[in-house]
Amino acid sequence: MLDDMVTALSDYDVILEPDQDTPEWWAGAPSVARAADGAFYLAVRMREGNSPRGLRGYEVRILKSADGRRFEVVHRLKREDVGVRGFERPALVVDPRTGLFKLYGCSSLEQGWGIIKWDDAEDPAAFVPHSAKRVLVAEHRDDGFARVDGYKDPFVFWDKDRWRMFVIGFDRVERIYQFVSEDGESWVPAADGPVLDNTGWHNFYTRPACVLPMAVGYLLVYEGSSITWRDPVYNIATGLAYSVDLESFVDLTPDRPLLKSTTPGDYHTWRYSHWMTVGDEVFAYFEAARPNNTNEIRLGVFATTSAD
Repeated sequence: MLDDMVTALSDYDVILEPDQDTPEWWAGAPSVARAADGAFYLAVRMREGNSPRGLRGYEVRILKSADGRRFEVVHRLKREDVGVRGFERPALVVDPRTGLFKLYGCSSLEQGWGIIKWDDAEDPAAFVPHSAKRVLVAEHRDDGFARVDGYKDPFVFWDKDRWRMFVIGFDRVERIYQFVSEDGESWVPAADGPVLDNTGWHNFYTRPACVLPMAVGYLLVYEGSSITWRDPVYNIATGLAYSVDLESFVDLTPDRPLLKSTTPGDYHTWRYSHWMTVGDEVFAYFEAARPNNTNEIRLGVFATTSAD
């Protein structure tokens, strides 16, 4: 089954390329949501290659599509209009109780990364840039202990009766943390520690990509890197874990990553993926490395049931 998935995802469409075909320019970090009328909305982070690393995300771009494959730009949230130094991954969701869209992001703040949120909007093209406010920041206690000093790259979804947010917690390396919320504004930890251990092939970074609800339980799509890889901060691959209750998790790919970029180059990056069930298929949007050290957003599709 996993081999069939890998084969299917190697046949992809390019959804969005970087604004410049120059090394270190990226289009990536996709987050997708569907409106009540079936329209697909995609929020992405656009990155330039000139600023210092960590400050290169210059725009959260929002695109719309009728079929989930061909998108047109409907909104741009620029870092200077929001009043931040740079963006990483956004998270776009629909509130099932109100029908309004919620948009989260993350930015480098005075001390470490923090999660921000714009005011809810009836249409993703109507998010107001200067409405962004902080909703999750790390405590900075000077007590000599190693602690999480920043949160970034949120994945947010509605789960039965509450919001859940999976984020990267940075404490010299990157780990997966989970938070819950009743209103999507105030967040509390869902557990005391990280979701998965940094071990095996992902012994350097272990990060959340997305959560895919299943008929029974949840598929956690995670990503990570090995301390032995070239530039493991950016050379990121993807694996899978499973949970019945989002409290305990089983690593399904402990020995080697499941997915890497299929195009040759210095990087095999396959990361920031968002998997969404569409009918009897799963649409997987992901950021992948191209041969010239640029990244683009791709879409791969696989069936939810076997052809047998």
